[in-house]
Amino acid sequence: QKDDSQRLLESFNSDEKGHRFTKNKGEPYTSQEEMVLEESESPLNSNITAFALKAKVIYPINQKFRPLADGSSNPSLHENPKQAVLPNQVMETSTSGSLGSLSQGDKEDCSSSTTIHSTTSDDRFQARAFLKVTSFPEVLTCESFDVKLCLCSLILKDLMLLDTELRKEKHVMFIQILKIYFRDFYSKKKITDDFFKKILLIQENDFEELQKQLDCRLRSTEMSGAHNSEYQTLEDLERKEREYSEHVIDNMEAFWKQTDKAQQAFLDQSKCSSAKATKIMMDLTEKMIAVESLLSESQDLLAMDIQEKLFNWELMVKMIDSLKSYIPEECKGRLNIVSNILDHLTVKNNLSVRQKEELLTDLHKAFWEQLAHFTNECMQQSKDLILKRLESRAKKQEEIKQRQEAEQKSLLSKTFLNEDVNSFLKAYHELVEKYQQAQWELEEEDDCESTEAVADLYKDLYSKASHALSELVTELFLQTLPVVTSLSVRECELLKEEWQENLVPQLEKWETHHQKRWKLFQDQLLQEKEV
Repeated sequence: QKDDSQRLLESFNSDEKGHRFTKNKGEPYTSQEEMVLEESESPLNSNITAFALKAKVIYPINQKFRPLADGSSNPSLHENPKQAVLPNQVMETSTSGSLGSLSQGDKEDCSSSTTIHSTTSDDRFQARAFLKVTSFPEVLTCESFDVKLCLCSLILKDLMLLDTELRKEKHVMFIQILKIYFRDFYSKKKITDDFFKKILLIQENDFEELQKQLDCRLRSTEMSGAHNSEYQTLEDLERKEREYSEHVIDNMEAFWKQTDKAQQAFLDQSKCSSAKATKIMMDLTEKMIAVESLLSESQDLLAMDIQEKLFNWELMVKMIDSLKSYIPEECKGRLNIVSNILDHLTVKNNLSVRQKEELLTDLHKAFWEQLAHFTNECMQQSKDLILKRLESRAKKQEEIKQRQEAEQKSLLSKTFLNEDVNSFLKAYHELVEKYQQAQWELEEEDDCESTEAVADLYKDLYSKASHALSELVTELFLQTLPVVTSLSVRECELLKEEWQENLVPQLEKWETHHQKRWKLFQDQLLQEKEV
């Protein structure tokens, strides 16, 4: 075995495709590149295949004299128009060539196993449909290919939610600053009681109307293009992000115009001198700049927290993925040991080749059918478990939200003077941060607990699979072989013991290899996190 980090990672990155086991016990893992190269016929063909894999190129390999990485000289890239892609499928751009439409390297890039940050925005995946998810635990039951896109969509959702919360906080703060200045003039009898109440009501209604308009536009953006409520595409995401930005910018402009209008109406009614009016405008502007600065700093810190969350999610997803892949991977190895023992019996003429093939076919069929049943059962249990946990999470989130609204209402009902503006801004921002942190901690804790619960289900699946295979192998050695061969029951028992003895070092080897790949993945993630 070669102790090659890249090769181990490539092996780790092909979870959804499984791993081929060669008959050579000394080297049970073969990299994807080696498999493709072994299948190529001529040296020239091999070179072009290797180039295609490294350059991430798409072109039929039998067009031997077109090795250009940008694809510009490859007519096949432009022959087929875009077609709708069904969920869990990739668009094919060419049907000819020994590699088909995607190189192995491209497939690995799109799998869940490498980290998100290496994903490029490729036209081939613009129409790629993937599951819509609203929270991380749902990703744990997604197809491997969907995982990256689902996590990216969740991060965009979190960033959008952060933006919404910060804008709402800014609006509340700005309105309170205006109230404080209006109240100061009202207390000095420079404006009437009717005007004070009227201008406050107008401003609150106008700002509320602005928010309603924005919410309506955002809902319209969310609904448009939703041909299938369960799935979305990268194209859908990019369109929504673009429209969202446009709506938010329009809303910001309208907000500032409304703020200017409120200030001007206030100054006109108060009949201030020009110098006094200028000073008031400068004071208001200074306070609002302070709010922008406070929220901008908060946004930077929270955006970093969201990135941190992404790395944690990737680690948890990889843990589940590795459990999923380890089960069939190890079972293939167990079946290979059985195959080797039967090969030995064939060499000794205890079994005919046909008998051996029939026995292996029956064993494989029986086992993989049982494993498929157990896997489907495990997947359904995972979905049910996550659904219950999300319902419980939603109730807890609503409780936190209600407590926050009650505290905010209490704080906003207090009377603040001009000199108290900074104290109010600090108190309100700390209140928002406190409940924001409470929501994040709740989500983080629930994400971890959901991952552990799903991991336990897959560990149980592993136990079931191992037990089922052991029973089938026992039946083969102790019931079937004594009938179809001239071997005694004792000899068959010894064969079963040989299988168990051979299994122990192999299990240790697989576990070591698995741990090494897991460590390499963690190191790679840590490097990207530092960057």
